[in-house]
Amino acid sequence: MHGEQPQKVYRYRTFSELTLDSLCLDKLYFANPNSFNDPMDCQPTIISDSGKQDLQAILYELIKRRVSSEALSSLNKAQFNKDVAKDYSVQLANKTASKALADIAYYATNPDYDENNMSVEDAECWILTCDIQTELLKHYDKGVCCFSSAPDSSLLWSHYGEQHRGLCIGYSLKRKPIPTLHKVDYSGDRCLHTSLIARAILNNDVLAKKQLDNAVLLRKATPWKYESEWRLFDHVGLNDSPLEMVDITFGLRCPSSIIHTVVNALKDRVEEFSFFRITQKRGSYELQRESIELGEIASYYPRVSRSGIEIYGPITRDHS
Repeated sequence: MHGEQPQKVYRYRTFSELTLDSLCLDKLYFANPNSFNDPMDCQPTIISDSGKQDLQAILYELIKRRVSSEALSSLNKAQFNKDVAKDYSVQLANKTASKALADIAYYATNPDYDENNMSVEDAECWILTCDIQTELLKHYDKGVCCFSSAPDSSLLWSHYGEQHRGLCIGYSLKRKPIPTLHKVDYSGDRCLHTSLIARAILNNDVLAKKQLDNAVLLRKATPWKYESEWRLFDHVGLNDSPLEMVDITFGLRCPSSIIHTVVNALKDRVEEFSFFRITQKRGSYELQRESIELGEIASYYPRVSRSGIEIYGPITRDHS
């Protein structure tokens, strides 16, 4: 697994308070997929290839797991007796799941479905499938941190690096334990079949569970392939980085004052740490990285403003 992964990955960022926190505290921000710029990211379409009983079993199990977990968490925070909390959460989960299935069976008798040439059973299977899609995504509440294997992509600099004004942080996998990065699949297949969900959820099939996770968390539309994306998963929010930060590259339009600020904040972080700036290849649309000499930055900043009189002295008139 580790041999298939890139030696380094890169994270394009705008210059902000959150970015400074990430740099100075060695943390990574794991975002809720709902905040992604692609509204279809981590939003698979559930396709039913199962019978009604299997659909009912899938939805029942998903609701039961979610409600039981939520209730148990709340009761534990309230310091209820653990055995009492567990029993109550299980009862509540079963009751909630049973009611959901009963409600769906009732809604399926709506005459509107008959007008669309759907039988009651077809309508019930349709509603079950839609509710499985909604319920399944509630189980994937992981935060996602996105990286690219390319530090010099003009499109990535434009889209994620504040139109070349930001910076790009380079990370290696040289940590103990070695972190596992997950490669994004750009096949363009957004469909997820209920038979796979059944194997993962009802049969506890390990391989099916992995395929299910990949289908929900790692599929993107083909046009996004230019990102060469890899992902890490953790709790939503700012978390300690499992990767080793090894270099920073500043964008083509990144102000010198920002370069100075970041370099001085991190120059003593570790011995083997590099700083680069993006430059244009003459006669080409390609970008390239060039090393930054620390003395070059220190020679100009910090600048102290002075008036003309402070620089040249008081003005005197020649009366000759």
